[in-house]
Amino acid sequence: MTQSPAQPGEQETTYADMWFDPACPWAWITSRWLVEVEKVRKVSVRWHVMSLGVLNEGRDLSEQYKESLARSWQAVRVCVAAEQRFGPEVLGGLYTALGTRFHNNAEPRTLDTVRAALADAGLPADLADAADSTEYDEALRASHAEAMKLVGEDVGTPVVQVEGASFFGPVVTPVPRGEDAGKLWDGVRLVAGTDGFFELKRTRTRDPIFD
Repeated sequence: MTQSPAQPGEQETTYADMWFDPACPWAWITSRWLVEVEKVRKVSVRWHVMSLGVLNEGRDLSEQYKESLARSWQAVRVCVAAEQRFGPEVLGGLYTALGTRFHNNAEPRTLDTVRAALADAGLPADLADAADSTEYDEALRASHAEAMKLVGEDVGTPVVQVEGASFFGPVVTPVPRGEDAGKLWDGVRLVAGTDGFFELKRTRTRDPIFD
């Protein structure tokens, strides 16, 4: 992607790349944080898909979680189909539509909900045909593998990359807003850009909060 040169005294735009699965509530919160960051820092987010289904292949999981993962393939396949037909620029709007319905509105993760999200995003309904097709799985797996190559196999979604620094997370709730979002961005960039820095973690004591 070609960037226009910054004018004297003007800060250049920083591009951040985020990989998401629409089914993941923690990735959804991270994505809304990044949307807030765009409002208070000169940052532009580029969206990519990854898959909880691919991530968890071969793992010993509960039957309930296996059923949830099986359903998750539909939305992410539709995202890949939309990206291939209309370009990556449509992913942000489609992800927003899906995430709002899945998480904020707690709508069932059915094909009807996916179709409604396509309408919200101004995309054609026939993209929903990809939900139960394997046609786009090769591209989905390639995008997922790109994210895993950046951060390793022992993490999940979301994955974020900015100016050569890549990381899983941040895992946070509720969504930081305004300058709080900007301060978290500044801190995350600082630690992620430190050579040899790998991990900060503490036990989660809250469920995801959607507001």
